[in-house]
Amino acid sequence: MPHSLRPLFSPRSVAVVGASRRAGSIGHEIFKNLVRCGFSGVVYPVHPTAHAVAGVRAWPSIEALPEPVELAVVVVPAEKVVEVARQCAATGVKAMVVITAGFRELGGDGATREAELLDIVRGAGMRLVGPNCLGLINASPDVQLNATFAPTWPTHGRVGFLSQSGALGVAILDHSQRLGIGVSSFVSVGNKADVSANDLLEYWENDDDTDIVLLYLESFGNPRRFTRIARRVAQNKPVIAVKSGRGTAGRRAASSHTGSLAGGDVAADAMFWQTGVIRADTLEELFNTTMLLANQPVPKGNRVAVLTNAGGPGILAADALEARGLQLPRLSPKTEARLRAVLPVEASVGNPVDMIASASPDAYRDSLRILLEDDGIDSVLAIYVPPIVTRPEAVAAAIREGCKGSDKPVLCNFLGTHGLVDSLRSLQEGSIPSYAYPETAAISLAKATRYGEWLARDKGQEVHYDVDLDAARRTVKGAVARGGQGWLTPDEVDELLRIYGIPTPQAVVAKTPAEAMEAARQIDGPVAVKLVSETITHKTDIGGVRLGLESPEAVFDAHAGMQRRIEDAGLGGQMDGVLVQQMVTGGLELIVGASVDPAFGPTLMVGLGGVNVEILDDVAVRIFPLRDVDAAEMLDSLRGKALLAGYRDRPAADVAAVKDILLRVSQMVGDHPELAELDINPLSVFAPGEGAVALDARMRVG
Repeated sequence: MPHSLRPLFSPRSVAVVGASRRAGSIGHEIFKNLVRCGFSGVVYPVHPTAHAVAGVRAWPSIEALPEPVELAVVVVPAEKVVEVARQCAATGVKAMVVITAGFRELGGDGATREAELLDIVRGAGMRLVGPNCLGLINASPDVQLNATFAPTWPTHGRVGFLSQSGALGVAILDHSQRLGIGVSSFVSVGNKADVSANDLLEYWENDDDTDIVLLYLESFGNPRRFTRIARRVAQNKPVIAVKSGRGTAGRRAASSHTGSLAGGDVAADAMFWQTGVIRADTLEELFNTTMLLANQPVPKGNRVAVLTNAGGPGILAADALEARGLQLPRLSPKTEARLRAVLPVEASVGNPVDMIASASPDAYRDSLRILLEDDGIDSVLAIYVPPIVTRPEAVAAAIREGCKGSDKPVLCNFLGTHGLVDSLRSLQEGSIPSYAYPETAAISLAKATRYGEWLARDKGQEVHYDVDLDAARRTVKGAVARGGQGWLTPDEVDELLRIYGIPTPQAVVAKTPAEAMEAARQIDGPVAVKLVSETITHKTDIGGVRLGLESPEAVFDAHAGMQRRIEDAGLGGQMDGVLVQQMVTGGLELIVGASVDPAFGPTLMVGLGGVNVEILDDVAVRIFPLRDVDAAEMLDSLRGKALLAGYRDRPAADVAAVKDILLRVSQMVGDHPELAELDINPLSVFAPGEGAVALDARMRVG
């Protein structure tokens, strides 16, 4: 484990600064939990005036303790925390857990106070959990550290848990206890001033006591680092996360197509898929998925068999499974024959397998064993609706027996039964999770199966292109120097695209109608005339695009006409000129873009483009850095992907060229953090081998 976190999870001694004699107070409950739960080290209560706390001698300050301590749990008023931190630094404390609120979450003086606290902690080489948190737990029998005020001491198990919400952390510990999910360690990170989700992922990655990592997150401090670490951890240990905050305010504020279509929750989904993190939409899904992965193998495929003693729940399960991308394939003839041999003639041996209401425990055992031996099945959902003729305990034992020797996941739905009641405890002992409803079981299995698909997929590699980085940086810095943020000029956009090897048509920027006419004479063939404006995004809405102009005179008229429309619309002063561009016809129109999401960093997008991009909303999003496999998956995930393969009288598109451009754009945004938004729309894609051309592009620095 990271050495710096050892004093947090395995301290030899702990001081509770702010330990209280008053029962029910936070300082009292934390001290009592440390003693009651059997902490393996020494615990010192620190109180300025009390002689003893809970029958243990108290000390007036950290400095008065008879020996240096490794961990200080701080529960004093916010205005006193900084002074306590100074005392901890002076006496060699290795780590702090600051429970106290009243810091950055309040802004103003609170933010200043937190910055001062962090300076002290970092200057002394300490690690800090919090402030404004519930605390932490290490449930290992060798440590038994409960530095929280939660009333629940969890069962020791193999799950590491992070919560960014202290109040939610109390409920999480209680619920995991009721579901029988054992915890290796739990951390409430609060404001994450120092120790973050990234630090804890690295800790749990190397912790032999942890097999699964659960995260409740409200924000990401360093999304690029999270991406790198989570992808590595998920290769060996499932990481399941609930990410709150699905608002669209950031998307509404975006000024480009990419910013409006690729922000917020879309970026979160992309990041979780790329890193292998299993996203749960609710806390219930978090626990339900954990029950499956903590007790059963990861599914090797998406082919599911449903075994039931009632037709209705079997149909509900089939609908729920198929709606989430899982398949219920027809069973092999051999499997069907074996099932008929053990089931009554009235039973159905399709998939779902309906054994009818009189199904005995032996029928469950034998049928389950037969299904698990079918090479065309990857997992089994067993459903039991309690009739009068069979006892749940007997069915549970039979299901456990039927699973022996199989490496395929099995999960159960004992209809209407919540939690681990007595009749289902044999399932828990046999490591088979049970769910109250078939739909709930289907959701958990779908998430576990998607994780299995991620584990099996080619992870790909980043592609690096040899570009003139110095020239590109001069172009970007020149745009920044004009005012810090704003749109690049067409010449600057064209220069960047050229440097990164993205083809563009011949084009000239013209300020006046006369300049536009002269520019048309320099370009062979018909031209397009496009409005140039830093503020007007949708040019076609005000007649800012004219295509297929054959003569210089027509270009003159187009420029002059745009000027008149701009004036008539009350947008005088917002036209910076026009772009006279070589006319390119044919090809499939796509959009390729990038934007900086405030929570996840650079995001990249591809979709069906042109003027209808927002209406179609057929886009795929990934976060930076893009790997070659990501680019391929983005195109394959579009609803309109059939257009790329050729549809009716339309030829196929040069998919390889689009992938190449996506990877080049990814490198561009990685090389230049100043690029806030980028749209290539449309990207005209021609037949295989004929490439693609960026017909229009916008870039903004910020």
